[in-house]
Amino acid sequence: MGNIWNDKNKFSIWLEIELLACEAQATLGVIPKDAVKVIREKAKFDVARIDAIEQEVKHDVIAFLTNVGEHVGAESRYIHLGMTSSDVLDTALAVQMKQSGELLLKDLEDLRDVLARRAKEFKKTVMIGRSHGIHAEPTTFGLKLALWFDETRRNIQRLRNAVETISFGQISGAVGTYEHLSPKVEEYVCKSLGLKPAPVSTQILQRDRHAEYMTTLALIGSSLEKFATEIRHLQKTEVLEAEEYFSKGQKGSSAMPHKRNPITCERIAGLSRVLRGNAQAALENVALWHERDITHSSVERIVVPDSCILLDYMISLTTDVIDKLLVYPENMKKNIDLTHGLVFSQPVLLALTKKGMKREDAYRIVQKNAMDVWQSKKNFREVLEADAEVKSVLSNGELGEAFDPAKSLQHVDYIFERVGLG
Repeated sequence: MGNIWNDKNKFSIWLEIELLACEAQATLGVIPKDAVKVIREKAKFDVARIDAIEQEVKHDVIAFLTNVGEHVGAESRYIHLGMTSSDVLDTALAVQMKQSGELLLKDLEDLRDVLARRAKEFKKTVMIGRSHGIHAEPTTFGLKLALWFDETRRNIQRLRNAVETISFGQISGAVGTYEHLSPKVEEYVCKSLGLKPAPVSTQILQRDRHAEYMTTLALIGSSLEKFATEIRHLQKTEVLEAEEYFSKGQKGSSAMPHKRNPITCERIAGLSRVLRGNAQAALENVALWHERDITHSSVERIVVPDSCILLDYMISLTTDVIDKLLVYPENMKKNIDLTHGLVFSQPVLLALTKKGMKREDAYRIVQKNAMDVWQSKKNFREVLEADAEVKSVLSNGELGEAFDPAKSLQHVDYIFERVGLG
């Protein structure tokens, strides 16, 4: 990913844009075909030389063209004919963002595949589901991972859409009117680069395209933070249902040798904030003066490469965490039992209503006994079996059916089939 954003790759794309434009101009009879052959043979650049020229002229594209001209000679007068700097800059940026997006798509597909494998592995591994951080009803760890798998698939589609949105170029001149060159030049250059011509442009491609791309990266980062935050919760000492792999020789604390901290997930969660901040900057870049100003330019030179490189790193970290995640089914079972059966309160409520009791009465009875168990730590089922109102409606056998965890998970296979993990 870093190579996509280094100066060598950037200038290589700039050069190819200029060479393709020359080829198109020659096809149209604007410049001699022999000149294009010379330009193709001689055109090259030197990054250090471009930097030195830019120190004097204070303009990166002029510095680049000057350096290329030093290699080409007299025929360099045909380079950049009728074009403006943004024709090169914005078209090249689109290529780099497309290249980055395609690499990020591969990263996400790898993450999706790891999530699919581990979801199937823990499909029937029962754990407690939590709402508001409080024990709710049984679920499975596989369902949690299936949820992340499905969200990752949505992120893949979002990124594909964003890559399509950004895959547009322009060679349209100073204010987008093609005053000094034919639109056919733009068509030829864009097609050769795997882009489409922008239907209409000013001096620049419009920055809503870039904002869509950047907000998509931020959204993907938010999903990764969501996954990481859940793992951090599950790794708490008093929970310990799953934890990051802790390698041999790894150390968790300078002061406390016993520590095994979720440092990678914390890193992912923290870095997601950078992506969201960069996305905000991209949104600020949408509104520009008239046909162009350059308030967006300095911002993009930082936030676009940084976000692409950063998300590439974050997805790699997340994939590795999920791939090596340590899972403790025995702790999951132990944690389900912490509330002495309270997690089956809804099946009891429904069992009472199915036997004819009003819902309000059933809720009152179940909640009264549940609140007793919260305080007394007694067995919820035994407390209910001793309740006269419950006994008047449900036999012990019928009540026992409400405490069968298998009933809570009877549709796990159906959910896996629907999400595409059957």
